Amino acid sequence: MKNLSLLIVAVLLLTLSSNWQIQNSGVTVRLRGVSVVSDRVAWASGASSKVLRTGDGGATWKALHVTDEALDFRDVDAISERTAYVLSIGNGPASRIYKTTDAGKTWALQFKTLDSKAFLDAMSFWDATHGLVIGDSIDGKFYVLITQDGGATWSRIPGDKLPPALENEGAFAASGTNIAVFDKTHAWIGTGAANKARVLYTTDGGHNWNVADTPLKSGQSSGIFSLAFRDARHGVIVGGDYTKEKEAIDNVAVTSDGGATWTLGTGLSGFRSVVAYSQGVFIAVGPSGTDVSNDDGKTWTPLEGPGFDTFCFVKGNKLGWGSGAQGSIGKLSL
Repeated sequence: MKNLSLLIVAVLLLTLSSNWQIQNSGVTVRLRGVSVVSDRVAWASGASSKVLRTGDGGATWKALHVTDEALDFRDVDAISERTAYVLSIGNGPASRIYKTTDAGKTWALQFKTLDSKAFLDAMSFWDATHGLVIGDSIDGKFYVLITQDGGATWSRIPGDKLPPALENEGAFAASGTNIAVFDKTHAWIGTGAANKARVLYTTDGGHNWNVADTPLKSGQSSGIFSLAFRDARHGVIVGGDYTKEKEAIDNVAVTSDGGATWTLGTGLSGFRSVVAYSQGVFIAVGPSGTDVSNDDGKTWTPLEGPGFDTFCFVKGNKLGWGSGAQGSIGKLSL
C-alpha cells in the first residue's frame, strides 16, 4: 500500500510538472511585468526598456520599441489586443507611463513626474478608461494616481481622501500586482513599512479610501508583494522575504469581508511575488516555484515546475503566462 501511494504521488507530480510550457522570449533581461488578453495575445515587460508581445499564443514573441532611454518597465497592463500601458520605476522622471493603441508600433508618453521624491510601483485598470497607480508615499502621504479618461490625464488623489501613510510606506515593485480591482468600484493596494504590512481599499471607485492592518511579516525585504480578489469580499495577499526565496513565514493571508480584516494562512512553499485568480483557483508564484489553492487561499498545493516573478491568467480561463529572470516566459494550463 505504501509503495502504491508513493507511485500515485510520483505520477501526480509528473502530471503537474507538464502544466508549464517554457517559451523563448528572445531576451535575457528580467521580465517582471506580464498581462494577458486571450489565449493568443499576451504582453511582457522588464529591464532595459524591454516590452514584448505575442499574437500566436507564445510561439513567437516580438520585441517592441518604446523609447531609446534605458528604463525599467516593471508593469504592463493590456486593455485589448492593441491597447496597453507600461509603467517604469525609478526616482523622479524615471517613473513614467506609456500607452500604445496600435499593438505596440507606436507609444505615447502619458505621465512623467518631475518630483524627485516620487517613485511609481504598479498600476491596474478597471476598464479601458479608469485606472490606478500606486507609488511610494511622500512626506507621510500616500501617492496614488487615478485616471478616468484612458490615461490622457493622471491626477493624484487628494491627501484628505486617503489615510495617513506610515514612515517610508510604499509598495514592492516586483510583479506589477500590488493593486487588485473588481467591478467598477472596488480596489485594493498592498503596502509595507518598517514593521507593518497594510491594505488600502476603496469601494467607490477610488474617491475615498480606508486602510487595514494585515498579519504579514513586513520589513526592508519582506511584506505584501501581491493581492488578488475573486469578488468584492474574498481575497488573498502573498509575499514573504525576497532574500529568502525558500522561506514561507507569515507570507499569506485571506479576507472574506472585502479587506477590512485579514487572517494569516499557511501552506505556501516559499516567497511568492504574485497571486492571481481565475475560475475558482488562486495561484501564487515566486522565483522558487508555484502553489495553487481551490478554497480561497485556505490551503495550498505545490505545482511542480519553474518559478517566475509575475503571472497573469486569461480572464475567465485557467490558462496564463508567467515571466521572470533571464527573459524566462512560461505558459501555464491548469
